[in-house]
Amino acid sequence: MKEIDRKKIRNLRLARQFLVKKAGSEAYLALYRDLQPGQNVYWNGFGQPPTLSFRSAFDDLTFNAERQRTRALVKGRFVGGNLGWIVREDLELFAALYRKPLDEPTETQLRLLAAIEREPQTIQTLKEETGLLVKEITPALHRLQEAFLVYEDQYDGQWDRGWYRFGEMFPAVDLGRYSRCEALQILLRRFAYRFVWFDAAMARSFYRLPAKEIAAALAALCAAGELLAWDGGYLLTADAAVLEGDVPETERFVCAIHRNDPLYRAEEPRLKALAAKACAGLTYDCDPLQYLLVDGEFAGAAVGHFRNGPYDLNDVVLFDPADADRREEILSAVAAVNFGKLPQRFCGEVI
Repeated sequence: MKEIDRKKIRNLRLARQFLVKKAGSEAYLALYRDLQPGQNVYWNGFGQPPTLSFRSAFDDLTFNAERQRTRALVKGRFVGGNLGWIVREDLELFAALYRKPLDEPTETQLRLLAAIEREPQTIQTLKEETGLLVKEITPALHRLQEAFLVYEDQYDGQWDRGWYRFGEMFPAVDLGRYSRCEALQILLRRFAYRFVWFDAAMARSFYRLPAKEIAAALAALCAAGELLAWDGGYLLTADAAVLEGDVPETERFVCAIHRNDPLYRAEEPRLKALAAKACAGLTYDCDPLQYLLVDGEFAGAAVGHFRNGPYDLNDVVLFDPADADRREEILSAVAAVNFGKLPQRFCGEVI
């Protein structure tokens, strides 16, 4: 295979994730499916529908709220037990990857499951029926949820949600339809299309699965001729020809990516390490609040302290000092996702 210009990979990734030209509703549905599970905005999106920030040509918060209401999007615990939203037709795929069978149930789990099997419950009715405390009920329900034994029916923004027997809500779902490796191969093909090039570490960070399973699925896809190994990573075989041809340049842009964004999730370990290095020696709070995407490359972070309400925006740190010439664009991007608020500093200097 010919040498591929890395800029072409970046530009094609940006195009396929609609970070330059925004997605209409039909393209958005396919994009959402490929980047599942969907999540809400990190820290300040509690209870909100999932979104794909900067990618839609419409209000996808409202769009996904309607998909929640009609149960086209369903809630579950995936990717390390984290809450996420997937399209209903992919339940069997995600069950194959993330279901944790309940081999040794506790007495509390069995009591709650028995109550839910009799009739749907809320946490309040479970508390009244069992006499258990909320702090006992909640983790037990989460574990039953991970086992795909119960379903939390969050179809709106209300807090008092119903808990149902999983089989009652999804009688046609076959939890054994796919093997883990089969399901992972399907998701990796989607991941490869949206990221264009990726390595095993990116896949592992995104899906939170053991390295051995990621490696086995990648090897199977390469053996089947669906993926090509290139420069320490992988790309779709069909994309080799695409990348050898003309890939349009993207316009210059800056945006501040939150920590549930798919781009961040795929590179979390690398970005955390870069942020820690950039913040070394700072005497004020410097938790990474958002990461800066400059022309499609991660270039720094807005740092400070998370709070309910406006965050403490203490500084903007850069991974490469050369990006300081984009100062005004960067400050504008940070303010855009922080209710118009500017950071106190830029590269350590008070604004």
